[in-house]
Amino acid sequence: MIDYKIVRIEVKNKMTRRVPEKDYHEIIIEHGRLGYRLVHMFAPPLYTHGMADYIELVFEREY
Repeated sequence: MIDYKIVRIEVKNKMTRRVPEKDYHEIIIEHGRLGYRLVHMFAPPLYTHGMADYIELVFEREY
């Protein structure tokens, strides 16, 4: 069987630019240590401000 996990990272305004709330590199490394593999990185369609409001990381692992 395959276990899927989706991690959502909000993107916030910081000064004059938008940045993710959390470092997605660290999240990918952490989940890799737990046996997960990154399958997909998703951002929703861009709106009038030109930036996504969040990013989703999709992981999977066999168990």
